[in-house]
Amino acid sequence: MSSPTENSRPAAARHVLAPVIEFLTQHAPFDRMAPQHLEFLAKRLKLGFYPRGEAVADPDSGPARRFYIIKQGRVRGETASRGPAEEGAWELVAGECFPVGALLARRPVHTVHRAVEDTFCYELDRDDFDQLLAASPVFHDFCSRRMANLLDQALTGMQGALATQVSHDAPFSAALGTLLRRTPVTCRPDIPLRAALETMSAERVGSIVVVDEARRPLGIFTLHDLLSRICARGVDIDTPIAQVMTPDPESLPPSAPAFEAAVLMARRGFSHVCVVDHGRLVGVVSERDLFSLQRVGLVNLTRAIVRAPDIAALARHGQDVHQLIDQMLAQGVAVEQLTQIITMLNDHLARRVIQLELDREGREVIPFTWLAFGSEGRREQTLKTDQDNGILFRVPEGSTADAARARLLPLARRINEGLAAIGFPLCKGNIMASNPACCLSAEEWRARFADWIDQGGPEELLKSSIFFDLRALHGDRGPVEELRSFLLARVSENRRFQRQLAENALRNTPPLGLVRDFVTVSSGEHRNAIDLKLKGTLPMVDGTRLMALAHGVGETNTPARLRALADAAVVTSDEAAAWNDAFAFVTLLRMRRHRQQASRGLPLDNYVDPDTLNGLDRRILKEAFRQARKLQTRIALDYQL
Repeated sequence: MSSPTENSRPAAARHVLAPVIEFLTQHAPFDRMAPQHLEFLAKRLKLGFYPRGEAVADPDSGPARRFYIIKQGRVRGETASRGPAEEGAWELVAGECFPVGALLARRPVHTVHRAVEDTFCYELDRDDFDQLLAASPVFHDFCSRRMANLLDQALTGMQGALATQVSHDAPFSAALGTLLRRTPVTCRPDIPLRAALETMSAERVGSIVVVDEARRPLGIFTLHDLLSRICARGVDIDTPIAQVMTPDPESLPPSAPAFEAAVLMARRGFSHVCVVDHGRLVGVVSERDLFSLQRVGLVNLTRAIVRAPDIAALARHGQDVHQLIDQMLAQGVAVEQLTQIITMLNDHLARRVIQLELDREGREVIPFTWLAFGSEGRREQTLKTDQDNGILFRVPEGSTADAARARLLPLARRINEGLAAIGFPLCKGNIMASNPACCLSAEEWRARFADWIDQGGPEELLKSSIFFDLRALHGDRGPVEELRSFLLARVSENRRFQRQLAENALRNTPPLGLVRDFVTVSSGEHRNAIDLKLKGTLPMVDGTRLMALAHGVGETNTPARLRALADAAVVTSDEAAAWNDAFAFVTLLRMRRHRQQASRGLPLDNYVDPDTLNGLDRRILKEAFRQARKLQTRIALDYQL
C-alpha cells in the first residue's frame, strides 16, 4: 500500500483529483493540511449517495468503518428511540465530517446519522483514516481535539484582525530592526537535534535558526516543535535537525514595522519571525518581543489602579482595560486567561473604590467582607458587566445585626455609586451591598442559604444561581470559606434541591434548529439574533454549577469546576475538555461583540446575528451548542428529567 507521504503522481491523475482537493481546502481541517496528505486523502475518497431519509450510519451497524465528509446535502443526528422530532437532534452540512469519535474508539456511533435530503458524502475506509491520522499532524490534532482545534482557528482569525487594528498604536509602528537585542542563535542543518537543544538551553532561547554558509535561513526549530514533533512522536534526538525543522521560515526585513510581524504571527499561528537583510539572517523577533510593546501593560495598569487618587482617575483606567484586552487578544492570550485578567483588573478597581470610601469615612468601620457574586464571583467577566455584590459582617459584641447593618449601609451605597461612576452599572435586580437584603451577618447568610435549599421556590432558585457563586473581594476571607463549606455540605445532602437546580439548568436550551442551523429570536432592535449569554454560556454555567455543588467541588470558576469534576471522575476528561472549549468559544464571541460595540461607542449587549458570522465561526458555534446540549443531556439522565 502506498504511503500518505507520496507526492508524485501523473499529471492526468492530479487533474482528476483537483476538484476534490479544491472542495477539501474550503473546509477545516483540510484547509491546513500538507499537500501530500491532501492528495493521499483525495485519492482514496469514494463518493456515496444517500437519498432522503436513509441512514448513513447507525448504532446497530457495529463499530464505525468509514469516515464521512458531506459534499452536498444535510445529515441529521438523532436518537434511535425518539426519531427526528427529538429536541436534541442536530444537523451537519457540507464540509462537516463524522463520526470521528467512533472511529478513534473503535465503537459504534451513538446516534443515527440520517440524510435529511438527498445527500452526497465522500467516504474514507477506516484503514486509510488510520494512515492519514498517523501521517498528518494537522488531521491528528483535529481528530483528537476537535473542539479545541476549531477554537484555535477562530482565535487565530481574531488575532489577525486585532493585530491589524492595534497596529495604529505607535509602538507597533517601530521597525523590527530596533527590536533586535542579540545575535540570533543559529546552527547548521547537519548537526544532531541533541546539539541544537543543548545550544538553545545554554543560550536560554526558545528558537534556533538553521542557516547555510551565507547565513541564509533554511529552517527554524522552536520549543513548541520539541513538544509536538519530538516528544509526542518519540523521535531520536540524534536525528539531524534538518529533518525536524520547519523549512523556509517566514521572514521580514529590518525596516518592516512591528505590526506586520504581529499580523503574520497571528494569521499563520507561529510565534517567531526571522529578520532578514538582503538574504542574510540578522535577528529573530518573538511573540514575547511584540507583547512587550503594549502601550498599556498589565503590570503598569494594575499599579496605576491601586494608586489612583480618586474616582475620576479610576474611570480613566477602566477604559484602559478595553485597550489592554484588545492587545492581549492580538497576542493570542487564551479566553479563560482573558476573562480572569478582566476580573482581576475589575477586582483592583473595586478594591480601590472601597478603599477610597473607607478613607473618607472618618470613623471606625465595623469589619466586613465585600462579596462578589455572579460572573465576578466566578472570575468570568467580559467587558459587559454590572454589579452583583454584597457584604458579610460579624456582629460586634454587645450590638445587633440590625444596628451593624444600619452603620454599614451608607458606606455600601457610596461604594456602589462609586463603582457605577467608573463603569460598572448598578444592578437592575438590586443585588448590591447597599440593599439591606444583601448586607447580612454570617449567621444571616447561613440561614438564608439554608432556607433556599430546604424550602426554596422558583425565585430562590434564580437567586441561588447568582449568590452561590460567591467569593471574598475585600476583607477577611475566613467567614466566606466557612459559608461555602456550609453551602456545599447542605446542597450535597439535599437531592430534592439538586433536582430543582437540574430542572432550572435545562430551561435554557441551546438554539440549534432542525431546518436552519440556529433558532433565532427578535428582541427590541435585534432581529434574527441569538443571545449568547442566555442561550450559550448560561446553560453551561448552570449545569456545571449543579454538578460542582452536588459533588462538593468548592471551585466557582466554570473551567476550574470542570477540571475538578474530571479529577474526581464525575465526568470524563474528554467531556470536561470539550465543554470547556465550547464555553470558551461562546465567551470569545461575546468578547468580540463587546469590543466591536465599544469601538463604535454603542451600548454593549450579548446578541449576535448568526448570518453575520463567517463559515468557520458558524461551524464552531454550532458545535459549541451541541456540546452544551450534551452537558444538559448528562444532567437530564442523572436526575431522570
